[in-house]
Amino acid sequence: MKADQIIKNARIFTSEKDNPQATALAVKDGKFVYVGDEAGLAAYDGDATDLGGKFIIPGIIDSHVHITTGVGFEYTDLGVPVMCDTKKDCLAFMAEYIKNNPGLRRYRFMVEKADLNGEDFAKEDLDAICPDAEIVVLEGEVHSNWVNSKVLEAYGITDDTPDPVPGLAYFVRKDGHVTGNSYETASWPILFDGVNDLTDEQISTAVLRWLDASIKYGVSCVFDAGFPEHNGANERIYAYLRELDRKGKLPVYVDGCYVLTQPRKMKEALEGVKRFRDEFDTEHMKVHTLKIFMDGTLKIETAAMVTPYVDTGVLGASAFNAQQVAEILKELNEAGLDLHVHTVGEASSRVVLDGVELARKILGDRFRVKVTCAHLWVQDDADLDRFAKLGVIANFTPWWHSGNVGGNPIAYWPTFIGEDRAHSMFRCKTIWDTGALVTWSSDEVFYGDFWNWSPYLAMEVGMTRWINEKTRFEEASRTVAAFPPVDERMSIEEMLLGFTINGAKQLGIETSKGSIAVGKDADFLVFDNDLLTAEHEGFSYNLPRDVYFSGKKVN
Repeated sequence: MKADQIIKNARIFTSEKDNPQATALAVKDGKFVYVGDEAGLAAYDGDATDLGGKFIIPGIIDSHVHITTGVGFEYTDLGVPVMCDTKKDCLAFMAEYIKNNPGLRRYRFMVEKADLNGEDFAKEDLDAICPDAEIVVLEGEVHSNWVNSKVLEAYGITDDTPDPVPGLAYFVRKDGHVTGNSYETASWPILFDGVNDLTDEQISTAVLRWLDASIKYGVSCVFDAGFPEHNGANERIYAYLRELDRKGKLPVYVDGCYVLTQPRKMKEALEGVKRFRDEFDTEHMKVHTLKIFMDGTLKIETAAMVTPYVDTGVLGASAFNAQQVAEILKELNEAGLDLHVHTVGEASSRVVLDGVELARKILGDRFRVKVTCAHLWVQDDADLDRFAKLGVIANFTPWWHSGNVGGNPIAYWPTFIGEDRAHSMFRCKTIWDTGALVTWSSDEVFYGDFWNWSPYLAMEVGMTRWINEKTRFEEASRTVAAFPPVDERMSIEEMLLGFTINGAKQLGIETSKGSIAVGKDADFLVFDNDLLTAEHEGFSYNLPRDVYFSGKKVN
């Protein structure tokens, strides 16, 4: 057979269970036609490239990213950082800034909630320093904010405005009156106030930056986890990706979604994801998944917990209950669609597991929805083996597994959730060992320099649970030691499988992507270093020298 490309004398990690390693491959018409030893190349004609022992893996599959949210953040002013230790000092800093920069329509600042030492801003505080213009103060994770009366008026937020999801996405009230503080989806329309006015050129510029970074890292496929509360902007960006694909200019396979954040929008979202499925169906642009924001984050205590946060006694809240999840699953099952859920706290993933269990009892052998729980910061012991039993995919973001706050997360997290739970976070190895399908992701919403999007950073921290001086990452994120439990560290083989064939299974494309096997798309990466034997500390410096998608060199 005449081959378009023949490679020999390579060390190939195939991600194939029955043929895990090879030394040679051949490609024709963008597909692998041979994978094995060099003796088998005798059946193929063409010039062979001798790689001199260089290392090859399949194209990376990042199974939870935020392309569309990233576009929004690319053009969103996150505000002036306020680095003060008390509420009083924060207000003084902001007042001085406003005085020195008069005449703006809106002033933006960012404050870490921890710096307020248990206090909160109220609209009266912000009105006092900014009575004539709008002021928005973002919390550091941008999952909540504080605003003055001018902003409340502009968005029509009054004492009678209903909370989108009580206990999760809500307007803080005191004595029945809104205070100007809001959480999660109640706050996001204020954060992204200009996203609907983005020009086509702005969208194009941002998306092309993301594509360049993906090619640099060898990311051949992604699951885009959507743009909460902004499905309109999501649709515009997907339309741009679809047009790129029609022109043959989208080398990365994008698997998108429609986002649901609150129960009252269930019917709208189910219709929306069906419409997206029909509208976005080109070679590299697909949508077959409903994404649910089930809870929030640990840092601001909106993640849903089984037992209360130790400092406040609150539990957080889930956006949906198990019965509602089961109803959604029945609808998705009928339509041949899938479900992907943001689940940070132990109670939120339990709701999903309970919902899947209910749906399976109702549908029996007819149940075919791929269900993925993403993030999984905290898991209750009773739920650890249920992912495998119920066929629910566990998606983790490994570069968070150092504790994700820099400094000493070993001491930081117990102040929120107690020492036992704080020292048993991100139990990916335990869930992997139950036989569940585990996948990896970068889950970054900011483009920036794209280093947080690097799968090699994720692999390093997944293997070490530590960001140290050898890690290619910002100094502020360095941590003091490996984050417990250290027996949750993964091997390099497990990291590679989670970023390749397991990701393909999550996306339902394992017959064409995710491994180096005859008949599959010839997506593969060539490295100078042997990743299987590379030092784990400093692994983040690895990058592919050559990137091939469908047999074509793209870098």
